[in-house]
Amino acid sequence: MLHCSLSCTGVVGPTVSPILAFLLRLSRPQSSPSLGVHSKQSLLPFSSLPEDFEVRMHSVHKSLCVLLVLAAPLAFLYLHVWSPKPYSTVDLRHQLDQAPDQLLKDHLLLPDKKYAHIAFRVKEEILELLPKNSCRCVVEPSMNLPFQRQLFGQVYSMDFATAFSPSELPDISNKREREYRNYRQRSHSAADQLLIVRANSPLEYPSQGVEVRPLQTILIPGLSLQSADRELYQINLSATMGTFDVAAEVEGVKVEGEGEMHLTLSGPHLDNINRQMQFVTYTNTLFHPNTADTVQFSTDGHQATFIIRIRYAPTPRLYNPGSSRGGASGEYNISALVTIATKTFLRYDKLRTLIDSIRKFYPTVTIVIADDSQTPERVEGPYIEQYLMPFGKGWFAGRNLAISQVTTKYVLWVDDDFIFTPRTKVEKLVDVLEKTSLDLVGGAVREITGYATTFRQQISVQPGNEDGDCLRIRQGYHHVIEGFPSCVVTDGVVNFFLARTHKVLQVGFDPRLSRVAHLEFFIDGLGVLHVGSCSDVVVDHASKIKLPWLKTESEKQYAKFRFPNSNNNSLITKYSLYYFKNRFKCMTGY
Repeated sequence: MLHCSLSCTGVVGPTVSPILAFLLRLSRPQSSPSLGVHSKQSLLPFSSLPEDFEVRMHSVHKSLCVLLVLAAPLAFLYLHVWSPKPYSTVDLRHQLDQAPDQLLKDHLLLPDKKYAHIAFRVKEEILELLPKNSCRCVVEPSMNLPFQRQLFGQVYSMDFATAFSPSELPDISNKREREYRNYRQRSHSAADQLLIVRANSPLEYPSQGVEVRPLQTILIPGLSLQSADRELYQINLSATMGTFDVAAEVEGVKVEGEGEMHLTLSGPHLDNINRQMQFVTYTNTLFHPNTADTVQFSTDGHQATFIIRIRYAPTPRLYNPGSSRGGASGEYNISALVTIATKTFLRYDKLRTLIDSIRKFYPTVTIVIADDSQTPERVEGPYIEQYLMPFGKGWFAGRNLAISQVTTKYVLWVDDDFIFTPRTKVEKLVDVLEKTSLDLVGGAVREITGYATTFRQQISVQPGNEDGDCLRIRQGYHHVIEGFPSCVVTDGVVNFFLARTHKVLQVGFDPRLSRVAHLEFFIDGLGVLHVGSCSDVVVDHASKIKLPWLKTESEKQYAKFRFPNSNNNSLITKYSLYYFKNRFKCMTGY
């Protein structure tokens, strides 16, 4: 019986010792009034116990042994699932934010004590190019030239704070600043920190490029110590979101802190220390899908910092390109690669003209239509999908709906009053996106007068102060694309563009912009979209010229929605979004 108890104890192990002790106490003869046993001194000798006591005790012990064997796996499961683990509670609350660093510090040009004896000359023309966190939207005075507006565009300046009344502006500004701080805390991680490797350090380490997936383990590459001879070498590693260990133990090296956030390696031989560092591992223990851990790496009198990026590898979103039709002009299967999307409102005659023109050149390309007309008309035909919306829902809401239904790699956006011609070569735009890093490429829209516009815009944001940043828009582009002489890189294009579907969905269209909107999509896409423009792919624009007495009721109603009067709040809505959502205080452009 004693053997059985010991075997059960061995099976259960130390993790259930409290349960085992309790059960063993139950198996021992205790004080019992029925037996006349009241204390340790009054225990009866074994020989004086009843005759069947040994039989009863044998049965009890046997039952307890079976119970322990059955309880062991349950106890192990309990401890494995519910036992406390590192980081069982994760603090995802925003930490106190620090004020943004001044990009051009005030004391930068003041003499430093160490270099006070060295003369220098300030280059004002270069100094003016540096950001100062104090932008302003001011229109510089210029000469009045004939046809200046027609040739160079209208110069303008806008203050977005005027979208709010003086009484509500302070509250709006406070709310905007609070949301901006939260945005910065959400979008910044240790991977965004500036790390400067100090000179003459004996430590070698990776400055960037080390990446681990959440809760996984990697070998840390590039760790080494280049130090002068000494009796004892020691290096230390510290992290905040993971633990260190070693994949192998090197002779003559003492390792302390395995499986912890702080690891120390020490030993008398430098080569052994360096060999041991080749086996150092990092395991992420605090889950986050996309962040970074800051690792402190130090030895006597020297310290370095490097980043380990923690993130899931982005999941691919691949599209079947279909079978190629062969030939130089038919290299791409446009029907498998491209969906044409448009938004219509009350203009079914122009929409049907657009569809007819598309079918002359691309008879099997899918056309997706978002329609928020008051009395919708059914638009039928092969490869046509029409989605109805609430009346007057708006321009950008329609874009969102139409593009959300696209399942091809690319989406070609067109207005409902465009007309395809032999110059509307979608293949050329596909070729540009297939062979470059661009996410979106626009074409040109030709008016009935013969003038074609690409509407190329350069968009930039200048850092400001607590009042917000400054938005600057001007016509032009950055540079020509090699291999495509008719194409350039820019920031905004006309309403005729081919784009990678997933990138457009990533940016989206703000549905609050219902009537007057276009460049807002490209402004929201700054830093996300790589934009180009090609002038040799042209679509025609249906004539807008029509005598007033010949306009239909639908055309009159459309004009009322499309061109709101001065009492309409569309521009106020746009400026308020610039001010609050994008944190702009003003805008200049031409």
